[in-house]
Amino acid sequence: MKVVLRNPRRELEIEGDASVKDVLKRLDIIPETVLVIRDGELLLKTDLVTDADTIELRPVISGGSTR
Repeated sequence: MKVVLRNPRRELEIEGDASVKDVLKRLDIIPETVLVIRDGELLLKTDLVTDADTIELRPVISGGSTR
């Protein structure tokens, strides 16, 4: 599968089918720090991704308003 990482943008190839959780573990990424997207849809940690998939990992950015 192709994994597209943001900030900085880079692409990796990972072989084999795996759950989102397992992909993140292989990449040493804390699941709560990224959104995982495939074809415009947000994936859950339990979703399966295959060799044919391209997934994008976007960092979670939080902020609030100052009043």
